[in-house]
Amino acid sequence: MNILDAHFVPAVDGVAYGLLLFVVAAGLSLAFGTAGVLNLSHGTLYAIGAYTGAELSDGTWGGLAVGLAAGTAAAAAAGAGLSAATIPLARRGHLAQALLTFGLALIGGNLLIEFFGADELPVRVPEALDSSVTLLGHRYPAYRLCFILMAVLLAAFGTWVLTRTRVGAAVRASADDPQMLATTGHSPRAVHTGVLAAAGALAGAAGVLGAPIIGPGAGTADTVLMLSLVVVVLGGLRSLWTTLFAAIAVGEVQTLGVSVAPDWAPYLLFAAMAAVLILRSQFTEPATSGAHGGGDGGADPVEWLRRRLSGSFKGRGSGAGDTAPVPSGAAPPGVGADKAEAGRSGGRGALPWLLRGGRADGDLASRVRQAAPLLILLGVLIALPTLLDAYTISLAGSALALGLLAVSVTILTGYAGLPTLGQTAPFAVGAYATANLADAGWTVGPVQIVVAAIAAALFSLVTGPAVIRARGTTVLMITLAIGELASAAINQLKSVTGGADGLVGFPPTQALWGGEGMIDESEVYNYALAVAVVAVAVTLLVLRSPAGKLLIGTRNAEARMRASGHPVGRYLLMAHIGAGALAGVGGSVMVTVQQYLSPADVGFEIAAFALLAAVIGGNTSVIGALIGAGLIVSTRDWVASSWPGHGHLLLGVLFVAAVYLLPRGLAGLRARSGSGGRGTAEADRPPSDHDSATAGKVAP
Repeated sequence: MNILDAHFVPAVDGVAYGLLLFVVAAGLSLAFGTAGVLNLSHGTLYAIGAYTGAELSDGTWGGLAVGLAAGTAAAAAAGAGLSAATIPLARRGHLAQALLTFGLALIGGNLLIEFFGADELPVRVPEALDSSVTLLGHRYPAYRLCFILMAVLLAAFGTWVLTRTRVGAAVRASADDPQMLATTGHSPRAVHTGVLAAAGALAGAAGVLGAPIIGPGAGTADTVLMLSLVVVVLGGLRSLWTTLFAAIAVGEVQTLGVSVAPDWAPYLLFAAMAAVLILRSQFTEPATSGAHGGGDGGADPVEWLRRRLSGSFKGRGSGAGDTAPVPSGAAPPGVGADKAEAGRSGGRGALPWLLRGGRADGDLASRVRQAAPLLILLGVLIALPTLLDAYTISLAGSALALGLLAVSVTILTGYAGLPTLGQTAPFAVGAYATANLADAGWTVGPVQIVVAAIAAALFSLVTGPAVIRARGTTVLMITLAIGELASAAINQLKSVTGGADGLVGFPPTQALWGGEGMIDESEVYNYALAVAVVAVAVTLLVLRSPAGKLLIGTRNAEARMRASGHPVGRYLLMAHIGAGALAGVGGSVMVTVQQYLSPADVGFEIAAFALLAAVIGGNTSVIGALIGAGLIVSTRDWVASSWPGHGHLLLGVLFVAAVYLLPRGLAGLRARSGSGGRGTAEADRPPSDHDSATAGKVAP
């Protein structure tokens, strides 16, 4: 009985906490399941309501009512604005939506802090609710009991609206068959806007009512978003009642679980999320040709291949050279496209072409002309220590580390067709391996690089089978769960990672055996540049080999590759392991450059930055990913230094600008010629273009 008494209040707290998450997650589920928008700014909508309600609260019923009305309206207006922002991305898949909404979340979070301040705001509730009542012999806050009642009523009302009213029928029809809805006289766009406004209203109302439970402050939006994603994954998208039960389970883990099993509670949520996603992917056949990548997935692949090979032969007549051989029977779409473009371009637009990872063909002079921009870039990087101050040089080293992480994302997202938000996990493995090696006296750079790469590769080998079978948004969610599990482990394993305090004070790295530890920024930068050049060169050699062609074939025509007898799963697993090893190298470089390591250096935000860098460069551009990483670091640390406190705002603007202005990355800036750029468009089409809404349909 004593045990029950000790855990009774946390258990009831878990119900209240879970019901709060349910109200938020119901909006997220509505946006994703009905409007087809993967909204990573949903936590910011909650924060809008929470800040507004806290600001207007004065301890009276009138203040609570005004705050509820204002917070709900403000979040609903933000949701309607989100609809207008995402409609142009309807045919670009969930990856573009995720990047856009994450950028909007950065902007919104910065503006909220600018307007309301960085400190957590106090929330004053009406006096009648600011007391405790007796519940089964225990004193419990009256406000939380009232909130439990309101959330249950809201669940019942929402289910009734969606299942028993004409509005609910229109909402369901917009998700299942927008064209049929239009024939009934309803505007799918108006329904889309209404759905996202309703989702925002739910989040805003939850923010106002839940502010006494999860108060407005720094990190509130991120916490609410992550927990809501877990609820949506566990509960699914088909029923509000399953979402309700999942939310209560999550709430119990967050309260009762922490009191009963504090060491395991941080892992339970994201482990359950990953397990559910993996089980679902096991019962879903891997995506077919169009579903796994770009290209004319919906068209006849044989005809598609004939056109591409025809373009290749035409390009060969204009001076195209030999292509790396592709095994018989593979013949994936995309083979020969680079050569066709080389012939059509006639040597023009070399930088964007090299950004796309193209090959230099023809005679020696042509090869030199094609490689000139890349050589110029390398020359500039080599000359940086003589041109910049020490601080800027250290930023350049950090950009190289993030660039290697971005290249690993490019391998998975662009070549393997597996968009990822979890590459910071092997990145962290390599980083912490290097820091612990240095602390143990192993300070030789090559040793640290090799150990970091091996450790990260082993980690990717273990997690790879959970990733490679899934496709599209499911991959994003699985990798996100893996990244969050890694973050939880970092905070728990304090003897290895230092916990939230991180690691600092370990000896500096030696470039080679017998050398001195590198302290000068120029020495450290030159070491980072040498490692990056070797890692990128090896990566390019692999990607331009037959192995790289097989990856592209797997992305563009998976069903054809399987039918030809190719072990697609093995190809994807090897790509996942290789990308993990490269991320581990990047983590090792980061530790050497920074000389300290904290959980923030390997968190979700860094994963989003790496994915953005890959998108900025172009999905299949290794060099472009490096340039994108440099742009992100310069914006975050250099440009933002002239406007203190607004780094996230500038980064958010960069996210939004990249999504709208660079739909195919820097590689897509090449002037279209010949066939009007069709070859380029098809080769660089983001792998998430296929990703449909929750019904699993293949987008055209």
